[in-house]
Amino acid sequence: MIQSGRGAARESGFTLLEIAIVIFIMGLMLTLVAPNIAGLHDARLKSEVRRLAGRSAYLYDRAAAAKLILRLTFDLDTNRYFVSRLDPFAVSPVFRPDDDPANAPVMLPAGVRLRDVAVEGTGQLAKGVVNTNYYPEGLVDATVIHLVNDYGQVFTLKFNPLTGRTMIRRGDVPLKTALAMVD
Repeated sequence: MIQSGRGAARESGFTLLEIAIVIFIMGLMLTLVAPNIAGLHDARLKSEVRRLAGRSAYLYDRAAAAKLILRLTFDLDTNRYFVSRLDPFAVSPVFRPDDDPANAPVMLPAGVRLRDVAVEGTGQLAKGVVNTNYYPEGLVDATVIHLVNDYGQVFTLKFNPLTGRTMIRRGDVPLKTALAMVD
C-alpha cells in the first residue's frame, strides 16, 4: 500500500539547500583559519629574530659591565650561534666558551635558517663561520644578518656598532642599504 500526503515516508538524503549551507560554513571556517596557519610560520621566524636581537643587546651590555671581549659566533653550516669570551687582563688571553647560562648555544629550529651574515672587515658569508665581537669600551662589530624561513620570508638585522642597538627590518635589505640604516 502506498502512502501519500503528510504521512508519506521521506526519502533519505540531503537537499541542495543543506549541502550549500554546509559548504558555506566550511568555506567560512577556512577563511578564518588559513591566515592563522600562515602566521605560525611567520611567528617562528619573528621569535628567532627577537631572540637574536635580545642576545645581542645582552652581550653588548655584559661586555661593557664585565670588561670582557665577548664573541658571538655564527656557524652557517650547522645553523646555530654561540658565545665565547676573552678576558683581556688574563695572563694568556684566549677565547673560551662562555659558561653564563644566558649564553647557551642556540640551534635555530627547523624551517628557520641563517641565510648570510656580514661583518664589517670580514665581508658577507653564506657558508662557514663568522664572528661578531663585543668590546668592553661599549662597541660591537657592525653586523648585518639575514634570517629566512622555508616560505621565503626574510628579516634583516643590523647591529649598530656605536649604540649596540639591533635594527630589525622585514624583508631582504641589501647589505649596503642595511649598513646605512640608522636608529
